[in-house]
Amino acid sequence: MTDSVAISPHDPAAPPRLDADDTARNRLVIGILVVSTFVVVLNETVMSVALPTLMVDLGITAATAQWLTTGFLLTMAVVIPVTGYLMQRFHTRPIYLLAMSLFTAGTLLAALAPGFGVLLLARVVQASGTAIMIPLLMTTAMSLVPAHSRGRTMGTISVVIAVAPAIGPTISGLVLSVLSWRFMFVVVLPVAVVALVVGAKKMVDVTTPREVDLDVPSVVLSALGFGGLVYGLSALGEGASEGQAVDPALPAGVGVVALVLFVLRQVRLARTGSPLLDLRTFATKNFTFSIVLIALASLVLFGSLVLLPIYTQNVLGLGTLETGLLLLPGGLAMGLLSPVVGRLYDALGPRPLLPVGATLISVALWLMSLLLHEDTSIAMIVVVHVLLNIGLSFTFTPLFSASLGSLEPALYSHGSAVLNTVQQVMGAVGTALFITVMAAAEHTAAAGGADERATTAAGVHLAFLVGASISLVGVAASLLVRRPETDESAPLPMAH
Repeated sequence: MTDSVAISPHDPAAPPRLDADDTARNRLVIGILVVSTFVVVLNETVMSVALPTLMVDLGITAATAQWLTTGFLLTMAVVIPVTGYLMQRFHTRPIYLLAMSLFTAGTLLAALAPGFGVLLLARVVQASGTAIMIPLLMTTAMSLVPAHSRGRTMGTISVVIAVAPAIGPTISGLVLSVLSWRFMFVVVLPVAVVALVVGAKKMVDVTTPREVDLDVPSVVLSALGFGGLVYGLSALGEGASEGQAVDPALPAGVGVVALVLFVLRQVRLARTGSPLLDLRTFATKNFTFSIVLIALASLVLFGSLVLLPIYTQNVLGLGTLETGLLLLPGGLAMGLLSPVVGRLYDALGPRPLLPVGATLISVALWLMSLLLHEDTSIAMIVVVHVLLNIGLSFTFTPLFSASLGSLEPALYSHGSAVLNTVQQVMGAVGTALFITVMAAAEHTAAAGGADERATTAAGVHLAFLVGASISLVGVAASLLVRRPETDESAPLPMAH
């Protein structure tokens, strides 16, 4: 591995320079993208608090219901690799309009869904729009913001990418306390429509498209690879909870083989300059270490977001409103801290921040594995959840800046696609893994004669114990990420 990937500044993939008088336009574009992305990302986890309600209303199991979250994340993981192609081939404005149109259509379909099948389809359509929006925001920000102030910008983006999912359960809890689950989408729909209309009027193009080919076999292989792995984990969870004869080895095996073929194909296509996902990004050590940490943090974030509402409602007997309010302080803590951490990153780099964040995440998970039982106090849950979110705020912002900032400008779109693909896949894996472990422990506890509350508590305990063990890897990896060389020298040329 090398510390950087040498790409000529005249590479056709490298974005051209911007004049200084484009600053106001850049701020407008980033502002529109930030607000719109916050709206769409909010829906990643809006279903988590609603899962128990949906299980009753739609007559489905927990393993089936979790596909409303896992399917959303999985769709994003399949679509995001294509965004590298989209951002090179088309202007900013049409990409934005496509993303928001898909999200708005999916939201409308979800609000009108007559059953689980249509609701799942609506979530897939929503996720397709969200998958385009996140890399579009990150790549645009990396291209328009100078290196010395990227931490501040990435702090704001962290609020969008990490905090929006964190407060999604709170918003859904508030809605479900007085209205049916359909209104989780009815409430969002007018906001999405306004964002689409304003974007159509105000969004301007800040990119120069070029002719690139879309490699269809790569798209198919990435879908099979990521889909097979996550489906295998989810099938394992369904088999554990329902006692079905589900063999997850087949889809997981297909996923592994497809991913190997996908990687080999990308390496070969890189020689011709037209890979779907340019894996030369991993030749940069700092990017690789950062991606490992982002993967672990995403697993923990989404796994805990789907598990905690099940615990609070099925073990502690809280309602959706109480559950949503219980998770609110953690989301607010992350939202308030992310911009602060961004400024600290600009001043100090990632080295003092990441070990603190990784350690706090690990401590919070170990506390959850030890303290969450049938009679845990609500105050204790709030404190530990806030601690977890503080750790995540000290992790995501430095990692977003350090990972993409380590790459040459020509690789920004591919680096953003890689980062977000990993984040969403690991979010899906975290959701499936936590549910799988919980279901297996529940089955064992039930066989021993434990009642329903005790079996769920046992499942939650073991799931967080597994998460806590995994977090130790993150603590070690946090020591390996360094400030990108471009942050330590003159600001990068602003580009579009």
